[in-house]
Amino acid sequence: MENFPVIDMEKLNGEERAATMEKINDACENWGFFELVNHGIAPEFMDTVERQTKEHYRKCMEQRFKEMVESKGLEVVQSEIDDLDWESTFFVRHLPVPNISEIPDLHEGYRKAMKEFAAQIEKLAEQLLDLLCENLGLEKGYLKKAFYGSNGPTFGTKVSNYPPCPKPDLIKGLRAHTDAGGIILLFQDDKVSGLQLLKDGQWIDVPPMRHSIVINLGDQLEVITNGKYKSIMHRVIAQPDGTRMSIASFYNPGSDAVIYPAPALLEKEANDEKKVQVYPKFVFEDYMKLYAGLKFQAKEPRFEAMKTMESTLNLGPIAIV
Repeated sequence: MENFPVIDMEKLNGEERAATMEKINDACENWGFFELVNHGIAPEFMDTVERQTKEHYRKCMEQRFKEMVESKGLEVVQSEIDDLDWESTFFVRHLPVPNISEIPDLHEGYRKAMKEFAAQIEKLAEQLLDLLCENLGLEKGYLKKAFYGSNGPTFGTKVSNYPPCPKPDLIKGLRAHTDAGGIILLFQDDKVSGLQLLKDGQWIDVPPMRHSIVINLGDQLEVITNGKYKSIMHRVIAQPDGTRMSIASFYNPGSDAVIYPAPALLEKEANDEKKVQVYPKFVFEDYMKLYAGLKFQAKEPRFEAMKTMESTLNLGPIAIV
């Protein structure tokens, strides 16, 4: 836990900038995860979002979850369940077309807070993408352009609560997977843990830290960086006590964005005979269709399947914003 990469974003503004950028690069290359502090989102505002999210769960979702558990007989299962997650969730889409006004049961104060939180997270996501560009030697804005498509990026939030589980050894909060998209920004509970990532064959806890934002990289960044940065398997362990809150925002390519390894990175690698382009070129929506049925399996066969499709498609250049 003491080795888990924690990035203090205030240090990007002073003499420690170079060391902090190197720390971000190391986290992207060797962890696929890092945790941000002093990221610019006010702690008091984060407290408001957390309080309202937990209130909404108690008032509008907790009873439904209990009824689902009862109907499936999950309190008394005797063997491991591998086709269900112990979580209560709702999804909000922010871009390209927001749907927060259509989400039922959200009171006006919570709706307003979530819209403001999403706006701040979107800004942070774009700032992070430019930091990654800088570390990779790509022109500023390259990753945002690569995600753009014809209608801009796709951006949405999954709000989850993980209630106490009577059989945490048999039911996962969320089964192991890599994220399909671009960059994921997570505001997680600082009291109830459960998020783990797979590193060097071992499951490692992602430490809950008050007012931090956890970052992880999705499959699309692995493709664009030609494997320099990797998406990492992670899961949520259900806990016997306490309800864990998770607000995960996904800054992803637009549905028609064409994704492929950055040519500038391939040129750098051209002199290295061991390094060849190993990732395919594809339309993001096609990848998502494949991912929908294979989310909880290894990512490598998904990349191979997209390579097979690539030979049958005529894909043009990425859009320039």
